[in-house]
Amino acid sequence: MSGIDTNGKRLFIARHGETIFNLAGRIQGEHLHTPLTRTGFAQADAMGQALALHLAGETLMLDLIASDTDRALQTLSVISEHLGADWHQTRSDARLREIDMGEWGGVFYRDLGGKLAIDEEDRLFATVAPGGEDYRDIAKRLEHWLSEQDFSRDAVLISHGMTSRVLRAMLVGADPHPRFGAPIAKGLPQGSIVQICDGQEEIIHIGGGEGEKA
Repeated sequence: MSGIDTNGKRLFIARHGETIFNLAGRIQGEHLHTPLTRTGFAQADAMGQALALHLAGETLMLDLIASDTDRALQTLSVISEHLGADWHQTRSDARLREIDMGEWGGVFYRDLGGKLAIDEEDRLFATVAPGGEDYRDIAKRLEHWLSEQDFSRDAVLISHGMTSRVLRAMLVGADPHPRFGAPIAKGLPQGSIVQICDGQEEIIHIGGGEGEKA
């Protein structure tokens, strides 16, 4: 599959920084209000520094885009400060939220008693939560979101672990995952940020956080 034409514009994509749910080992899913920890703010700070360095000397005309969750908006606020961008111009969208974990949202991983299987090779959820989404559901809402984008300016976009992996894969034109039926990019540590332009991905910064958790 070919990647999505972004008219030569760059999308800088990252997941949010560590949250109180990440630290406690709770499933976040679509939870709106799970604020960043001090580590999460430090991760956002490092991403902002790295992106500012990457863009050094450029006259910035950036769109700011995020999931409508607190953790995504907090992460973007820190990155925006490094870039001298106006966070108040952020366009937030529920379609960029994390995978919906249904009845398991807010539950401690340890309390699931092995009900949630993890694909160890790709670090993906191999079980669909009761009342929750699968990766094809994420792809459908992202496809709808992408159809509305005109890619008229470079953009910083903050989403979530699983959702950002599907979005990155769709943008580069990856084939559907043979097991999960949707394009899914390789996972990156929390605190990482990538650039995607006209179907080509470049890693801007590798974070020091853990792997994917919803």
